[in-house]
Amino acid sequence: MAAELGTTNLLLGIMAAVSVLEGLLIIGIGIGALVAYRKIMALVNGLEARQVAPAMARVHAILDDVKAVTEKVRDDVERVDNAIHSTVDRIDDTAERFRSNVRAKTSAVVGLMRGLRAVLDGMIHPRQKPREA
Repeated sequence: MAAELGTTNLLLGIMAAVSVLEGLLIIGIGIGALVAYRKIMALVNGLEARQVAPAMARVHAILDDVKAVTEKVRDDVERVDNAIHSTVDRIDDTAERFRSNVRAKTSAVVGLMRGLRAVLDGMIHPRQKPREA
């Protein structure tokens, strides 16, 4: 039985040593990953400072210019729209006044012409009086 315990203790000792080595390996991998993470983050931050930040500043400047141009175009479009509407309103008003002036001036002439036509028609085609029985 003592021989069996010696073999068991030896196997338990080997398993304990392997477990300690596995633990040290996991801790080493964690430390390596932490170092790699720090290096990658330093690289990303440097890249962001050198490349992304200036590009973003240029993009923001371009967007500000686009905004200013858009506002100017919007103001100009509104001004042109108001000018077109006022011009159309004036044209409508002028056409209405022209129409009423033409009607006022020609109504007397048209009435005179209709009267002359009625007189001439009456002279050319006199109505016969109905015969009284």
